[in-house]
Amino acid sequence: MITTAKKLGIWMDHSSAIIMELTNDTIVERRIVSECTFQEKENSLIERGEKHMHIKEQHLQSSYYKKLSEIILKYHDVILFGPTEAKDELFNLLKTKHFFKNIKIEVKHSDKMTENQSQAFVKEYFNKPE
Repeated sequence: MITTAKKLGIWMDHSSAIIMELTNDTIVERRIVSECTFQEKENSLIERGEKHMHIKEQHLQSSYYKKLSEIILKYHDVILFGPTEAKDELFNLLKTKHFFKNIKIEVKHSDKMTENQSQAFVKEYFNKPE
């Protein structure tokens, strides 16, 4: 089921994403955490070497983006923002999938933000005149 009245803001970096669903000027927030942690990379490097570490890192990052993609499918209007290239990587992945062609997805660069700042950013973005 596609939710038409709701809009989605995602502040993200490579380690976690804050999902902010905006409905009637109210934001409901939840967090998705990537399993691709520094500790996980270090363990792979020690146990199996650099090549294995990179393969595992790619697999975990792919799993993280897949979780986010499944969430995005439920919306028509999405803003991806954050300080790293993760938002661009996810956007480029979504552009290759036909499921996302009818979803308006925009990418904006932003610095690290507090919870209040990121919620204000999402509200301001979706309340701007077209």
